Amino acid sequence: MNLSVILPLFNEESSIEELYERLKKVVSAHDYTYELLFIDDGSTDSSWCKIQTLSLQDQQVRAIRLRKNIGKSYALQLAFQEARGQVVITMDTDLQDFPEEIPELYEKITREDYDLICGWKKIRKDPWLIKILPSLFFNWVARKTSGLPLHDFNCGIKAYKSNVIKHIDVYGEQHRYLPILVKQAGFLRITEKIVQHQPRKYGQSKFGNDRFLKGFLDLLTLWFISHFGKRPMHFFGIAGSFVFLLGFFSSFYIGTHNLYKLSLRKQVTSVTENPWFYISLACMIIGTQLFLAGFLGEMLIQTKYRRVNICKIIETHIGSRSNVLEN
Repeated sequence: MNLSVILPLFNEESSIEELYERLKKVVSAHDYTYELLFIDDGSTDSSWCKIQTLSLQDQQVRAIRLRKNIGKSYALQLAFQEARGQVVITMDTDLQDFPEEIPELYEKITREDYDLICGWKKIRKDPWLIKILPSLFFNWVARKTSGLPLHDFNCGIKAYKSNVIKHIDVYGEQHRYLPILVKQAGFLRITEKIVQHQPRKYGQSKFGNDRFLKGFLDLLTLWFISHFGKRPMHFFGIAGSFVFLLGFFSSFYIGTHNLYKLSLRKQVTSVTENPWFYISLACMIIGTQLFLAGFLGEMLIQTKYRRVNICKIIETHIGSRSNVLEN
């Protein structure tokens, strides 16, 4: 199969039929073997009935319904597991993305051998204050933390090689930073393409203002994983050692200072009456806990690496299973 188009949706009943007609027109004109994969993320309107009807009428349409609304990231993760096309394209179902972009994205993946092509809504048709300005900030931070020179990490329309989506795990709100996940999985041929954008035709955005906080926290998570995910001791161990030594030398100073004053027969305040003693003690306890967290993280990473990650790192092997194991 040449192409899988993944279409996550939540309460988009007004746009489904129009989107379907435009998609059919585009893919039929290029003689692709394809599937349209609609993922209903627990809609409460008639969205499920509409995509279910489409799937019964058209063998190229597949409809999957989630029992409740659990988020776009989990819907995409499920769709990635189900997709069967050699090239996989994701796009939103609110008609702000143009299905007419698909042929050029498909050709760019197949002919130029990119792993991921990320859309760039260079000219956005969204409110400036609540959409464009926060997006500019988050994209700037994402560029600085990831090293990827992309302008629009969260653009809904993207094109992937099929093996790329099988090697990434999307959860939380991390659909905003899929290019970073792809890079972390070892796929480095990532580029972007300017795409058209239009104002929302039906309904309203399903993401509230809490998306700013969630997006920021997920970006911090990705930054931490990309820098310390394989060696958590490098973060927790260094931080723990610093905090522990700070507390240790502070308590050592308090003790020696009291001994010095005793040697001079001066009045000495008990260390238990000195608030800095408790601060020092807390620092040593926190430092020890941070160090232990790093140690436990190292043990978990090693266990997971041995059991799971090897199969995601190997791209190709030649020969029998026994030969691979012996090597």
